[in-house]
Amino acid sequence: MIESYQLDNLPHAYPELAIAGKIRRKPVDFIVDEELSFLPTAEGEHVFLQIQKTGINTEDIARLLARHAGVSRKSVSYAGLKDRNAVTSQFFSVHMPGKQDPDWQQLVDSSFELLSVSRHQKKLRRGAISRNYFSIRIRDFTGAKDAVDQRLQQIKQQGVPNYFTSQRFGHNANNLVYADQMLLNRKRVKDRFKRSIYFSAARSWLFNLVVAERIRQQTWNCAIDGDSMMLDGSRSCFSIEAVDEEIINRVNEFDISPTAPLWGRGEPMVTAEAAEIESRILNDWEGWTRGLEKARLQGARRAMRVGVSDLTWQSDGNGQLLLEFSLPPGSYATAVLRELGRFTEPKVLAASR
Repeated sequence: MIESYQLDNLPHAYPELAIAGKIRRKPVDFIVDEELSFLPTAEGEHVFLQIQKTGINTEDIARLLARHAGVSRKSVSYAGLKDRNAVTSQFFSVHMPGKQDPDWQQLVDSSFELLSVSRHQKKLRRGAISRNYFSIRIRDFTGAKDAVDQRLQQIKQQGVPNYFTSQRFGHNANNLVYADQMLLNRKRVKDRFKRSIYFSAARSWLFNLVVAERIRQQTWNCAIDGDSMMLDGSRSCFSIEAVDEEIINRVNEFDISPTAPLWGRGEPMVTAEAAEIESRILNDWEGWTRGLEKARLQGARRAMRVGVSDLTWQSDGNGQLLLEFSLPPGSYATAVLRELGRFTEPKVLAASR
């Protein structure tokens, strides 16, 4: 199954267009700014640092902060991973009870800029993000203006499939290769962080496979009998037995969206037609699903579609297109780009970890 880990094999929600270009030619071509779901109180044992980084992984920054503060790596937290090959701003927290702040400015260099420092009573937890804001410059852009405008309007109104993209799976999908070795060959990975990355990649790929089938059936953005629906702006889900007019209206208004599984222990939360599809698609991946359950991962659901907010676009007339938009935490800008056209990036770039 290793050869099947190809994102290009996953279907698109919209017909492909003759639109192309290049992304990430420079770090500044891909800008991401993180917005927390709360504000630090300015008091407490946890130092909150807002950092802008270029060409460096989130985890590398976390280790750097731990060394500089003289604390263990476990004392440093962040809300989410950000791309290495981009200019990104995000928050970190460092647990420093009874300790004075070191001179954080000593860390500043060409890859690291300190934007703000504050304090808070609790550590920063994963997922504590309101939205991520993206500014993406596409170079050597080609495509008819009318086609571009029409497709982006369509994306703005209907959203895109909430696929996990290449950042999740590592360079050449290596995270999936390691996950396969762990789940089928019982290979041991001592590094806790890497083990978590590989398990997450496996769950993400299974999710993608279910979404892909719903796209083929043109039901990725509408409810079917037995679906598990997620409330917009939350992780709260509920199951439906059958589709009625109220459900249809709520889906059309983006109040709720159908979900696919992040595999693990627990009840599947789907029945009827939705359960049949998931069972059929994941039947060939039973080794993975059993392995994820044995690893004591708790099952969860994820919306199959994502709305693209604040979407604007502008062409400079010289082969460059600037896109700006925001997405909820956990969704990928490259999932938006793949529904617009085919965009290449340098092969030497490795995915964020």
